[in-house]
Amino acid sequence: MPIPQEVRPHIGRIPALQGVSQDRMTVERLGGLTNLNFLIDAGGDRYVMRIPGEGTDEYIDRTIEEHNARVAERAGVNAPVVYFDTSDGLMVTRFIEGGDTMSPETFQTRPGAPKRAGEAFRQLHDCGESFRFTFELFSMIDDYLNVLRKENAPLPEGYHDAVKEAEAVREALEANPGTLKPCHCDPLTENFIDDGERMYILDFEYSGMNDPLWDIGDLSVEAGLSREQDLEMLRAYLGGEPSEAQYGRMIIYKAMCDLLWTLWGLIQYAHGNTVEDFWAYSTERFARCKDLMNRPEFSEHVRAVRENR
Repeated sequence: MPIPQEVRPHIGRIPALQGVSQDRMTVERLGGLTNLNFLIDAGGDRYVMRIPGEGTDEYIDRTIEEHNARVAERAGVNAPVVYFDTSDGLMVTRFIEGGDTMSPETFQTRPGAPKRAGEAFRQLHDCGESFRFTFELFSMIDDYLNVLRKENAPLPEGYHDAVKEAEAVREALEANPGTLKPCHCDPLTENFIDDGERMYILDFEYSGMNDPLWDIGDLSVEAGLSREQDLEMLRAYLGGEPSEAQYGRMIIYKAMCDLLWTLWGLIQYAHGNTVEDFWAYSTERFARCKDLMNRPEFSEHVRAVRENR
């Protein structure tokens, strides 16, 4: 199989690929919403090459990403990074053998998957090192809105109203702030590799210091986990039963991640990304956010966080 034209110009940049004839290489396209990802078999050694998508330099700092990815590697949760060029974000990691790329379906049906994810998050969060960049939810919402304003891009009806309603969430989180730890911050299910005994976490483009329960709440949304599976993940992460405030914080972040990633999807839509129907992606996320925030028990979760009970 010929090497794809997207990959060919980069082969010579990768020290690990030097000395391997291109005739002995096979390249397979992998999934990805914004980037191009390829599995490269170089004479039996297997690597994943990530070529950043067009326009991602507007909102991703590759110097920060490299630092954070290497911290996560040392923590034992990320794939080994064998090459990273901060000038354009080209990254090559070792392929994780014996693992399966996760999906919402596998998270929901594979026994122990939420537990293993909780354990992987704890391993990352408690690694003792710091990530560069602080993930600040409401500042990021403002930043994304500014990007969309410059693009003259549309917003779903009622979006600004939802941001105003989220002021109660902001106040509760400020009254009882979480301890910032190195977090993934964008836990799509496809960023997890499971070998049945442990989870690996990949792709640290959006990572930063954050309230660690953001990762728990966001993964719950991405995987469509049930309440029982949420508790399985939380118990594994905390090493015991969650308090009302800890459970409430996870629920709050389930709504807030949808509020934020709605805007991310709209940026992809504005940039003409055709990998997915990003308008539908965004409106569906926003509808889910509003549904959760409008439930009577949501205000109770906000109160539990504010009062730290």
